[in-house]
Amino acid sequence: MVTREKYPKSELIRVVKSPTGEVIVDPSGKANGRGAYLKKDKEVFLKAKKNKILDRQLEVSVPSEIFDELNNLLD
Repeated sequence: MVTREKYPKSELIRVVKSPTGEVIVDPSGKANGRGAYLKKDKEVFLKAKKNKILDRQLEVSVPSEIFDELNNLLD
């Protein structure tokens, strides 16, 4: 997690690398695959993108469309 703070699951959004290697946003929190949680906060999303935190956590290059989708979820 970017902030390394603990939050209730309702305040987090999960991003998953599926077994096929596809990266998806998982609002339900139930998709199969390796997951990483981010606080529902645009600043956190921007920091994760800038520092490539999701790339490291999911061990794959995360497309910029994922960050666009994350931002749209907050709007």
